[in-house]
Amino acid sequence: MIIQTINIEDLESKNAPLWWQERGLSYTATGYGRKIPTSRMVKWNNRWRRVYCCIFSNSGTCYITAGKDWIVIR
Repeated sequence: MIIQTINIEDLESKNAPLWWQERGLSYTATGYGRKIPTSRMVKWNNRWRRVYCCIFSNSGTCYITAGKDWIVIR
């Protein structure tokens, strides 16, 4: 369930690519999925959180998790 929407400009953010991103690899063979990790991290509630992307088409929804809930990042 989406519980909140936040603009990325309102949060402190940093680029923190994972090892497979630095090597130019994809998380899945197709590039699609429900919880694809991005190279971006944001600071929310004094904690760095990875931004994930839910993508199954030409556009995706970026979010961070709060338990089972999503906080959408615009």
